[in-house]
Amino acid sequence: MKNHPSAWRSAITAALLCGACLPARAQDSRDLHFTQPPAASLNMYGVPGGIDMPSAEMLPDGQTAFSYSYTSGISRYNLTFQAFPWLSATFRYSGIKDLDLYGFDTYYDRSFDLRLRLLKEGHYTPQITLGLQDFAGTGLNASEYIVAGKSFATPGFGPNNEGRLHVSAGLGWGRLGSFGAITSTGDRPSYDSNSRGGKLSTDQWFRGDVAPFAGLEWDSGANWSVKAEYSSDRYETETEASDVFERKSAFNFGAEYQVSDQLRVGAYYLYGSIVGVNAQLQLNPRHAITPIAVAAPDPVPPRRQWADASDWDPSWVQSEAVHDEIYTDLKAALAKDGLILESVTLHLRSAELRYRNTRHQAETLAVGRVARALARYLPATVEEFHIVPMVDGMAGSAFNIDRSTLENTEYLPDATDALWAKARITDAPALAAQARRNEDLYPKFSWSLTPYTKPGYFDPSKPFRLDVGAQLGASWQFAQGWTLAGTLRQRAWGNIKDGRGSDSVLPHVRTDQTEYAKYDSTVQNLYLQHNWKLAPDLYARASAGLFEQMYGGVSGEVLWKQADNPLGLGVELNYAKQRDYDQLLGFRDYDVVTGHVSAYYRFDDYLLEVDAGRYLAGDYGATLSIDRIFDNGWSVGGFVTVTDVSSDDFGEGSFDKGIRFSIPIDWLTGDANRSNYGLTIRPVQRDGGQRLDVPGRLYNSVRGKDATSLTQQKAGFWQ
Repeated sequence: MKNHPSAWRSAITAALLCGACLPARAQDSRDLHFTQPPAASLNMYGVPGGIDMPSAEMLPDGQTAFSYSYTSGISRYNLTFQAFPWLSATFRYSGIKDLDLYGFDTYYDRSFDLRLRLLKEGHYTPQITLGLQDFAGTGLNASEYIVAGKSFATPGFGPNNEGRLHVSAGLGWGRLGSFGAITSTGDRPSYDSNSRGGKLSTDQWFRGDVAPFAGLEWDSGANWSVKAEYSSDRYETETEASDVFERKSAFNFGAEYQVSDQLRVGAYYLYGSIVGVNAQLQLNPRHAITPIAVAAPDPVPPRRQWADASDWDPSWVQSEAVHDEIYTDLKAALAKDGLILESVTLHLRSAELRYRNTRHQAETLAVGRVARALARYLPATVEEFHIVPMVDGMAGSAFNIDRSTLENTEYLPDATDALWAKARITDAPALAAQARRNEDLYPKFSWSLTPYTKPGYFDPSKPFRLDVGAQLGASWQFAQGWTLAGTLRQRAWGNIKDGRGSDSVLPHVRTDQTEYAKYDSTVQNLYLQHNWKLAPDLYARASAGLFEQMYGGVSGEVLWKQADNPLGLGVELNYAKQRDYDQLLGFRDYDVVTGHVSAYYRFDDYLLEVDAGRYLAGDYGATLSIDRIFDNGWSVGGFVTVTDVSSDDFGEGSFDKGIRFSIPIDWLTGDANRSNYGLTIRPVQRDGGQRLDVPGRLYNSVRGKDATSLTQQKAGFWQ
């Protein structure tokens, strides 16, 4: 599976540079304070380990690590995610200069790794990890290993003059079994440089020569450590089939320096002949770069402290002036917290408030602010609060809580759990006829003028291409649930149009990027969308227009999602017509009916999604996705699509797959907002298994308001 760096290469490089600007650790090596848990250091393949060899360590749960290593013309760009406490995954781009494969000066290869912890380290027992390296690629970096490790306290320069020694030893196959073999487990199929990649290399796993490797790492307890290892990698392809470097020794040595909580750098002397460097940027979703600044909330005023007999007088329900005053006070109180009042329904004993959250990633923080406002401004007779977040003109779930519960739990040590034990999350009912609506919401026109960048991928002659320019976006919400939106783009500079054309034997549903990139002034999208609820647990969407750069058409979707059920089911049907290359208002001859039946399931902070149906090239199949969704808006996940297109017809990569992540902007800046930066990394973009990009699909809008999401974010209620 040969290829070249894409936009993610630049993203990782930028991230590493940004990491260097993060606040450094205290200069006094005896006075170090971490804002996030210390993590295992990474080897030159981007996984926990020494220099070239892996260790048995795992990263902290949820850790996302970007790294870059270079030695003697061999470069590796690595992305590792600790998906579970016991399982991590790595995506890697490797580049080797002067390898003389396929006529390129530099040969690039993509690979995926999986690491599974078999035994957790105990007081007397080591940690044991099993690893599959490049398990579904061409096999250039393919290896399997089992490694054990143990840590020991030592004298050092940390608090109480303590350091740490980590010892590891293991057995390797493939690359890690190519030097110093002690036995064999049968014949191992040779590396196939002509492979399309993408298929599990099960015929290679744990077969062939078996060689031992070992490593030592001593952490001084301050901000530096030293490493030494015995390597079982002969580097056959790089040293025997080419002149990349000369391997003279099996021993490697190095030192690393922790620049900041996130950034670590290292330098090494490898194989008795070359030097190497490594930069590691590790981020954990649970530890923000900048703490989010949120104004202190108003307290909940217990009625026993202020209510007298007149405050319990039920006659207020009949007074329109009192209703007007309550509405005005609530609208102002919510606006202070970045919330928009949509409607209020008042009764003697209960009140329902519907709002729109424009500021906070955690919906429970918004719910908590609404609850405080209700407790502050509603008459004493109102005991039941029904709080309904709105999204795209639709009511999400209803958060139901008694006022007395708010008053009695606010200052308890376990206030969150105590309140959540009595809260009820249900499907939102239809809006009552007597509700006081916010008449200022519609019609509403908004617009923005921003720069844009668009990368180009996988061109052998120029690995990374880029278009830049400006885009003008506008949106008109002329009634509840109705939106007319569009985006115009003006390219200022770019070279994607000079890239390679498509060689696909399938309809060119995604591989004609260069044809679309030849035009400077374009309509990115222009569509009409309507969202509404068919029933308390049934959502609907209808859309028509130009949905994306390549397609327009009509689209309809229905989603069944109960507020307290982790399962969601959806059906989508689209008629899509390919747009003219100039991306104005015309269309090409190609059109297709596509559609999918979808199932979504939330468990803990994971989302499992299965979509089955027809794709843009007319192929039939299914997509399996799994995402880790954190309570602050971070998400990291991956997807695999398999259709009835053969691997030969699909081309390089054999089938569609990729990884994706989304980082909330407030996690980086500390300023509360709901914007996210997202990136999807596809090892290769082909035409099989491609879906229509329709704005505003229902599940992603609705899921943040259900019981699973609110419970995951429950700590935000009292913030």
